[in-house]
Amino acid sequence: MSTYIGHAGSLQRVAINMGAGYVPGMNTVVMGAAMAAGKLGWEMVGIRDGFEGLLCPERYPDGGLVTFDRQLLDNLDPAGGGLLGQAARVDPFHVRRVTKDDMVEELDLSDLLLEKLKEEKIDALISVIGGRGISIFHKLHRKGLNTVCIPRSLENDIAATAVSFGFNSALSFTIEMLDRCRQAAQSARKIGVVEVLGRQAGWLALQAGIAVGADVVLIPEIPCDLRKVAARLKEKMKFRRRYGLVVVAEGAKFVDPPKAEAKPSSLKATLSPLADGDDSEHVIQRSGQAAETVASRLQLLIAEETFPLVMGPWVRGGAPTAVDRQLGIAYGAGAIRAIRAGKYGVMMSFAPPDIRHVPLAEALNKVRTVPVDCEFIKIAQSLGINLGREV
Repeated sequence: MSTYIGHAGSLQRVAINMGAGYVPGMNTVVMGAAMAAGKLGWEMVGIRDGFEGLLCPERYPDGGLVTFDRQLLDNLDPAGGGLLGQAARVDPFHVRRVTKDDMVEELDLSDLLLEKLKEEKIDALISVIGGRGISIFHKLHRKGLNTVCIPRSLENDIAATAVSFGFNSALSFTIEMLDRCRQAAQSARKIGVVEVLGRQAGWLALQAGIAVGADVVLIPEIPCDLRKVAARLKEKMKFRRRYGLVVVAEGAKFVDPPKAEAKPSSLKATLSPLADGDDSEHVIQRSGQAAETVASRLQLLIAEETFPLVMGPWVRGGAPTAVDRQLGIAYGAGAIRAIRAGKYGVMMSFAPPDIRHVPLAEALNKVRTVPVDCEFIKIAQSLGINLGREV
């Protein structure tokens, strides 16, 4: 039975799905949305593995859709793994399929997706997405999809929101691991070079580096001069302090960049299901390159033993922090409020202390980077943390 919801008209079903990439605590967003929808008398369903549950329902015993009834919600663990799962790539405009001749072809299934949503009587869709998903859902909205998006990013690099869901969990785990690395470096009298997530934005490296009192923090926004970094480390590594801790974001840039390694063939880049933009340069593996580069060059410059570590993959698992559990539920409930108000083509935004919604266009093709004059940069400088060069 449909329910009158003011500006949004008569509504029967609301669906929720997850974009590519796991973030701790995804179930909390589902809980927030389902509980708020239930209070309004709406039916809430989940789409498995991005859009796969709709486009390929035959792959799932339950048909690809999950109905959130009271029993399921009562037994849903907010700290557990994602109930709905994520597809490797959630882009209905570029779906790769293998033909009968074992050839890979790319199809535009966006119209089919909209038809499937209509067949299932889904009137609005909530999607938990990363930065790349914004352009996809903006195009879907322009084709008629009633969509509300929730920003998800371990790197906090999505524009138009102060905090993305998942960032606080990533920050807390990164700080914990950096503390352990610092202790190991101090015991072994070496320089620990730890690579953390942050291909385009250095929020995670900068805030975690400040929290643990790192000697050096290298972020994409500030191209670093490793000669100056080496000179600074030499000054700090006195007789009674024969160790160091360098935190480097995976997207760190260099004033004097190392020689580029051979790139994979264009054919291999094309066939990679995740090859997109910069990904095509390192189709097989990017993780660890920044740590290797910084560690090897510092060891040559200051003749001190370094050891590179890579944090990235480990941050994606585990339980959400209390902050993210609150934020996830608030984002989910906020998305339902936006739908009730008839606000579509929007993304939820956390502007402390408020949860708001902003047009997707405000976050489209933008990255939330670290301003060189922001307060975190000033705090790092006041603590004596080297940022690769003077800013």
